[in-house]
Amino acid sequence: MASRSTPPSETIRVEADVVFARRDTGDLLLDLYRPVTVGTVPVVLWLHGGGWFAGDRTLAPDLARHAVATGCAMASIEYRLSSQALFPAQLHDVRAAVRFLTAHAGPYGLRPGAVGLWGASAGGHLAALAGLTGHLAEVPGERESGAVPVKAVAVSYPPVDLAEVVADAETARPGLDAKSTPEARLLGGHPARLPEQARLASPLTWISPGAPPFQISHGTADVLVSHRQSERLHAALVAASVPSELHLLDGYRHGFLNPPGRLDVALGRVMDDGRLAAEGEQAAFGFSDIHDFFRKHLMTEENR
Repeated sequence: MASRSTPPSETIRVEADVVFARRDTGDLLLDLYRPVTVGTVPVVLWLHGGGWFAGDRTLAPDLARHAVATGCAMASIEYRLSSQALFPAQLHDVRAAVRFLTAHAGPYGLRPGAVGLWGASAGGHLAALAGLTGHLAEVPGERESGAVPVKAVAVSYPPVDLAEVVADAETARPGLDAKSTPEARLLGGHPARLPEQARLASPLTWISPGAPPFQISHGTADVLVSHRQSERLHAALVAASVPSELHLLDGYRHGFLNPPGRLDVALGRVMDDGRLAAEGEQAAFGFSDIHDFFRKHLMTEENR
């Protein structure tokens, strides 16, 4: 497994426990890792996985190291879990975090308008949704107002059709109580019985030609969220003329971006050299590709 090597403090500035939204269930916090550099920098929001019912903002890759590698600030954010609020509360929280960092770009040394989203599993689902709805002033049920434009979205093993994910689980595990699935917990019931909620919770619903570029990665041996989900997202984006790159990782299971010891169900592991390694072999995709993606789309003249 990879060891985590955090850059020295003189290369990174950390703002921890920043309140970005207040909810009835408690304050929502983020941790911001900003490279120490002259001028403003883009910001990438990390959204953790955990099936929308587990995990927190510490379930993340080494964001300090990735901030230095990309030249972008990295913000690991909280969102309400499904035990606290049903969807679309989680999407509201992600959009609130983007609004907060945009509104406070000056004090944090961030570049207004240069925002990326990065998420895995449930976090990938929310990153895709937030990226695809960023041009909207409001989404259903939202109290705050104002568009939250996003320039780039990187997602790994995201569920995009919740009804299909549950149907796959029911086929694989006959007798499964579907009400206990993460998707049913998120929506408040079986997705097939809540078609409108499931439709609104699907990134496929919100794809439009003006969507930001996507990078999608998924393991072909994922038994929790089939790689068909990423294939469908990629195909729909391409059909809408949205730039999208799909990386299917042969033999990888769910959770390959998880830090060691945290929801550790991955076959492969992201190594310190930025490549993915499964059974001692290097794959053709890794952190360095994610870094390149964000540098390409956030470090442009348009965003300077």
